[in-house]
Amino acid sequence: MTVGTQLAWGTLKHRHVRSKGSQTAESSLRAGSETSSSHPDFHLPSTSITTPGLRPRKRPRLELEYDVEEEEEEEEEDVWDTAPEVKSEPDEAMYSPIGSVVTEGSEAPPTYRDSKYIVFESCLKELFDTCPVCKRSCDVLRRRMGTFVAFTQLCQNCTYSRQWQSQPVVGSTPVGNLQISAATYFTGACFSQLEKICKAMQLQIFPYDTFRKHARSFLEPAVVYKWKVDQHNLLQQLHQGGKVAVGGDMQTTGKKYGSYTLMHLESNRIVDLQLVQTNEVGGRNHMEKEGLKRCLDVLESNCLPVEYIVTDRRPQIQKFLSERNITQFNDVWHFEKDLSAKLKKLSQNKDCGVLKNWLHSIKNHVYWTAVSSTSGPEKVAKWTSLVNHVQNVHEHNDPIFPKCEHPVKVSRDESKYVQPGSIALNKLEKVLVNKTIVGDVEKLSHHNQTASLEAFHTLIQRFVPKNGVLPFMEMLCRLYLAVMHFNENANREVVYKVVILEDFKGECITKPVKTEPTHNYVDDLMRLVFDEVLEDPTPFVEELKTIPIPGDGSPQPERSSNKEEVPHNVSNQVMLGSQPTNLLVQQTPGVSGIQPWFIILNAPS
Repeated sequence: MTVGTQLAWGTLKHRHVRSKGSQTAESSLRAGSETSSSHPDFHLPSTSITTPGLRPRKRPRLELEYDVEEEEEEEEEDVWDTAPEVKSEPDEAMYSPIGSVVTEGSEAPPTYRDSKYIVFESCLKELFDTCPVCKRSCDVLRRRMGTFVAFTQLCQNCTYSRQWQSQPVVGSTPVGNLQISAATYFTGACFSQLEKICKAMQLQIFPYDTFRKHARSFLEPAVVYKWKVDQHNLLQQLHQGGKVAVGGDMQTTGKKYGSYTLMHLESNRIVDLQLVQTNEVGGRNHMEKEGLKRCLDVLESNCLPVEYIVTDRRPQIQKFLSERNITQFNDVWHFEKDLSAKLKKLSQNKDCGVLKNWLHSIKNHVYWTAVSSTSGPEKVAKWTSLVNHVQNVHEHNDPIFPKCEHPVKVSRDESKYVQPGSIALNKLEKVLVNKTIVGDVEKLSHHNQTASLEAFHTLIQRFVPKNGVLPFMEMLCRLYLAVMHFNENANREVVYKVVILEDFKGECITKPVKTEPTHNYVDDLMRLVFDEVLEDPTPFVEELKTIPIPGDGSPQPERSSNKEEVPHNVSNQVMLGSQPTNLLVQQTPGVSGIQPWFIILNAPS
């Protein structure tokens, strides 16, 4: 709407300023923003979108003067630092409102980097209830879409009107709505918990369907793209070192998924992760083999040879690696965990109570055997010497390890040793030196272990709900986010603290205390979404579609909103007093899920 007037802005502020004849265009009331412009597809002027390729329209001269004078008025009351991240921003003492006005050709910080605030609706109404020209009550139209709100003000007395919206809009997607979805997704948070928090404090939020549309159209394509770039860069670095030593392990993720992780043991970074669905391979027992096969295929396709791999001691995995001529070692922690469980159960028998005193020593002997040996026969010789050691016999028949390395001590209490020929010794021998255990000891890893993989499995719980059922692509992207977080923080500086173990009579161990983690990957993903994906999501979505998604034998539909679906193009005519106003919302199919609400907040009688 164009309104003719002979009043300057200074006159509207009750100042004695001479009026100038001018033709004014409709302008927007800005709340702490730098610029105002109209979006071509969304007929509500707003703060300009300053992402690359989206330059603000050049504003009329009078509108620019309006903005400058308004900023000067704000400057008298308080200094607002609207772009603290921009390095070119002058010091607060040298801040000039006129110089900070963003015109066509000047640089502005990305819109998504702006500071955000929680504003009460009653406080917003105070800005639009009264006409700034004639001071009479006005018609106020409110439109809300999730966190987005827009106001249209019309004075029936002097026909003054203005429009304002709380956040920029790209296409039909409010930037604030998309940023909340992105922040929730990229940090591994759960939207249902966020929704409960917002409802508890009456903070307006969009439904779950909109969150999923944001994820499918913008967030998941960005996560997949960044992971592929990071993985490519990591593989290129590993090429320089020749053959690689890797460790692999399977983690059950959710009710129907399993994720196999392959880690480069020297750099402590994850090289590949494969998500396997149970119905792909005919059950959980086959998921680990399939995940390992896919990971090794990735290394092979990138011409990266494997020197050896450290895994658990499952026969199925050992047979598969033997068929591919890959050297395999058993992880010491997995071996010790299984063995300790058997010995603990054995020590609870009536005739084997003496073994309780040896559980901790046998556990230590497992690790000592692995790290102090360089060959399989040496590991076996040291391991089998344990049967003599628990009988207080420290000389052995094996020439590789003829006697114990510890000093010989004369014991005054023979009862703590296992007596020769006893039932306890017979059962202990069956556990320690049976064919399967001896074969596994021979292949214990004396180089690297997979303890960091266990730490990563713990980290996964921060990004993936333990018992929730997620779509395949969301599960995969959340696992990729966990990998990004782990790889970024895997080699942080470690400080150790001493911890006293109460179960072992004051024995002390050291535990690592790591520094606070960083989240630079979140900033990178935000920048990717708002600077590239939002501008042109097509190539990113096409790349996402190249990932095969297995069918689900028992499909579970996503949670739907109770609200009715809105057609792609919604046209509404709302009467503001006697003036009809057409407001058109052009919705991008399958992107934002925007639903407009029109409410007359105030109308003069």
